[in-house]
Amino acid sequence: MAMKPGLPFLLPAFLLLASFPFLPSPAPAATPAPGFVVTVLGARGGMLDGNLSAYMIRPTGDDRAILCDAGTVTAGLVAADRAGALDDVAVPPGTGLTRPGYVLAHTIRAYLLSHAHLDHVAGLVIASPDDGPKPIYALPATLHDLSAHLFNWRIWPNFGDAGPPPTLGKYHYRPLVPGRADPVPDTAMTVTAWPLSHGGIDSTAFLLAANGAAILYLGDTGPDAVEGGHRLDDLWRAVGPQLAAHRLKAIIIEASYDDTRPDRLLFGHMTPAWVADTLRDLARRAGGPDTLRGLTVLIGHVKASLATGPAPQEAIRRDLLRDAARDGLQDVRFVIAEQGQRLTVGAGPTAATEAVPPAGPTGRPR
Repeated sequence: MAMKPGLPFLLPAFLLLASFPFLPSPAPAATPAPGFVVTVLGARGGMLDGNLSAYMIRPTGDDRAILCDAGTVTAGLVAADRAGALDDVAVPPGTGLTRPGYVLAHTIRAYLLSHAHLDHVAGLVIASPDDGPKPIYALPATLHDLSAHLFNWRIWPNFGDAGPPPTLGKYHYRPLVPGRADPVPDTAMTVTAWPLSHGGIDSTAFLLAANGAAILYLGDTGPDAVEGGHRLDDLWRAVGPQLAAHRLKAIIIEASYDDTRPDRLLFGHMTPAWVADTLRDLARRAGGPDTLRGLTVLIGHVKASLATGPAPQEAIRRDLLRDAARDGLQDVRFVIAEQGQRLTVGAGPTAATEAVPPAGPTGRPR
């Protein structure tokens, strides 16, 4: 086999890292509460490269987590640690790792990737040499993009178990079948995927379930009326019973632009008005507006801006309040995602927001 330039020097180190074992996590609580802890490692969309979509999710009382999208990973862990949002993760003695290092290598047990745009995978690629072995779950098209165009020995060494040889095998590609619940090994969670439409490419929604509760993460998506399809409606038909039974505790969904953005310039994204519209569709599928009472909706992927004036997330917050009042969604708990934020959802009568750092004018936490 022909050896890649420089490979003799790189390969031993990569193989060593690929075999990096999991350290045991502290045992989860015997009777965990039915809810989830969401830690925001990256909240924005677009150009803010230190703060791009990445949401660490784990059941309450359980340190074994997954990461939904991975636009910013290591920088997000460092920011979350500085904000105190990782303080509830126990680091066993003798690991030789900082808390962000331990969470990267051991707490995060799997990645769920909605699509392979750089603002959703760049952090995973950059962190890969120092990461621990774990599976990557995605729809087949996303896994193909990752193995053919990123982990391919041209852009980056192939840390996957498929694609251009030699495969280092640190990451194990796990294709998801839409609508089928798959257990995520070494966690208490199952994941079910549904395809979304994102300006001409497939994105993904992931329903995570554990201990009788569920949380729904949507990757980038446009509204059905603009995308010319029915994928959001298909998703709401599927998860509506979870909401009606009060098992669905939270939804993470994007609103990239404020309501002044015209539909022809959405490019597969949402505005607050479209978020409110699609939540009404979900309520209709679930049995009526009352099914939304107490639901937490975490708004992510707000596009950063270098323009003067109010931060984009403030405009989106304003629009959400207006649109929610107009559409009868006052009982929905809207939260704008910020890097370093930790939320606990479903484990009590209300969602708790903790460790939220102040945001600068472009949305970058200070």
